[in-house]
Formats: sequence, C-alpha cells, structure tokens
Amino acid sequence: MNIKKNIAVNLFRLLASTWRIKVKGVPDSPAVVVFWHGQMLPAWKVFSGKNPRAVVSMSKDGQILSDLLEKWGFTLIRGSSSKGGKEVLDNATEAAKEHYLLMTPDGPRGPIYEFKAGAVVAAMRSGAPLYLCSVKNSSEKIFEKSWDKFKLPLPFAKIEIEYSDPINIPSSATREEVDAIIKEAQRKMREMNNIQL
Repeated sequence: MNIKKNIAVNLFRLLASTWRIKVKGVPDSPAVVVFWHGQMLPAWKVFSGKNPRAVVSMSKDGQILSDLLEKWGFTLIRGSSSKGGKEVLDNATEAAKEHYLLMTPDGPRGPIYEFKAGAVVAAMRSGAPLYLCSVKNSSEKIFEKSWDKFKLPLPFAKIEIEYSDPINIPSSATREEVDAIIKEAQRKMREMNNIQL
C-alpha cells in the first residue's frame, strides 16, 4: 500500500470511528445485503467484525475501498458485471450460502439508483434472503460531481440504518419473475431512501 493510499484509508477509519450509528435489525447470516453506491461507507461499517464478504470493483477507487474493507474484516470478491462478471457472480453466490454478502446494485459505475441483477441472482442461486438497506445521515458532504452523488457522513454524524423485511427468491423463478423482483427492489429501495428521480 503506498503512502497516500495508506493515509486515505486511515483517515476513513478515523472518521468512521466517530459516527454514531443506530441500526434497526441487522439481518441474520447468511444474507445478501444491498445499498446504493453513494451511501456505502456506513452501510459497510455496520458489518465490520461479522466475517462478511463484499463485491468491490477493480478500479482505483475500488482499491482504496478494498484496503479499508480488509481493515474492517471483510473478505473481498473483486470485479463487477462488466469485468469478470460470471466468475464474480459464481463467487458471490458461494459466499452468500454461508456469510453476509454485501453489494451495491448500482455500482460500480451506475447509472445511479438503477438496480442491476447481480444481487438478486446471487440470492436466488444461493438460497439466501435479500435485504434492502436505507442510510440516513444527520450531516454529510455530498460530492455532486461524482456519478453516484457520494455521501460522506461528517465527523460525529448520527446515522440511521434500516433494513427491509427479507425477500426470499425461489430457485425456480423465471426470467420474467426475476425481472419483476429487480424492478420492485429498485422501487422499494428508492422509496426507503427518499429518492425521487
């Protein structure tokens, strides 16, 4: 890890240690847990120390996130739907059978708040329930020029994290049924996070 990256990771860890996070019902493991890319830091932080798995992109930003998540005790699955997609999905499915699997369904490059299929397919194939996540920060810096409108909670921010009821996806679901589940999950998670497009 180079010096600049090391400094960035340690600053994020220090910042996160000041957050006052209130969680409404952490899902039981195993589970597939999803949250929007722009809200990810506190959503990741909640699972530190719970032996979770995470899908993280191969980008430069993804490398900084990877180093941070490893410090928080995550085992990483590197890649995305566009890079190593089949292998990533296979590894994610295997991870979800026994662990928390965390994913950002609109990552790694958007479009913002559009729910891609990966998490739903991993939940269906693994038999693990899918949980949608909302993140609300009392104070935050929004990076308006980033594609995901990244929200960084400020020091000592109060953060409320809430999960949906479990969504169980039968292994026998047809393509049409999976598409309907993805559409409904997108609608529900936008609603949970008060997102209007």
